Amino acid sequence: MRLHLVDGTYELFRAHYSRRPPHRAPDGSDKKATLALASAMLALLHDGGEAVTHVAVAFDNPIRSFRNDLFDGYKTDEGVPPELLAQFDSAEDAVRALGMAVWSMRDFEADDALATGAARFASEVEQVRILTPDKDLGQCLRGTHVVQVDWRAKSVVDEEALLRRRGVRPPSIPDLLALTGDDADGIPGLPGFGEKTASALLARYIHLEEIPADPAGWPPVRQAPRLAATFLGVPRERFLALCDALGTGDLRQRPRRWAP
Repeated sequence: MRLHLVDGTYELFRAHYSRRPPHRAPDGSDKKATLALASAMLALLHDGGEAVTHVAVAFDNPIRSFRNDLFDGYKTDEGVPPELLAQFDSAEDAVRALGMAVWSMRDFEADDALATGAARFASEVEQVRILTPDKDLGQCLRGTHVVQVDWRAKSVVDEEALLRRRGVRPPSIPDLLALTGDDADGIPGLPGFGEKTASALLARYIHLEEIPADPAGWPPVRQAPRLAATFLGVPRERFLALCDALGTGDLRQRPRRWAP
C-alpha cells in the first residue's frame, strides 16, 4: 500500500496558469483553476503506474502562515491573481468531491502537512510518495521508502537521487536552503553562497552549526575567508524566540556559536 501526499497549492497554481480555456460557473465566477485541478486529480486517480489507494491533498488556505510573523520577507499572497485566490475554497470542495482527503492549512503550511503526514504514516505503508516539486520536502526523504515524485514526468527522487542532485542527504536540506536561499519562499540566503559551495561544506559537516569558524579546516571552496566572515554566530534572542514560537526544545540545544 502506498500513501500519496499531494501539494494542492502547487497543483492549483499550475491549473490556473495552464493552457486550459477559461471556464465560468453558472453564477459567473471564474472556475478555470478549480476545474483544471479536478481534472488533474482524476488523472492521478486513474494513473495505473501510481496505483493510488490512499491520498491526501494539502492546501495553503490562506497563503500566509505563522512564518510571516517571524520574518517580514516571507512569502505572502501579494501578486497572486484575485481570481485564483478566490478559488481555494472551491478547489478544496472539488478535491473532497473526488473522495480525496483534504488538509486545509491555516497558520501552518501545506508543506508542514505533507512533511507531518510522511513522518506520521511512513511506518504504516510500503511507500510514501510526496507529489510536489518543492525543494523543502527533500528533507523528508528516507531511502526508497519516502520519495518525491513528479507523476506527470514519471520522475522519482529518492535519497540517493537527492544526493546526486543536491550533493547532500535529507538532514542537510534545511541548512542548504538557509545558505543558498529559496526564492519560492522569500528566503534570501547568505551572500556569496551558491549551491556548489554550500553542498561541499554540508557534505562534510551536515549542519550549519558544525561548520568551523576557521575556514582553514574547510574543504576547498572559493573565497573561504570571506564566506567564513558571514558565520558570526546565531543571534541568541531571536533564535530563542523562534524556538518558543515553534514549541521546540531540541532545536534550542543545537547552536554552538552565538553572535556577539
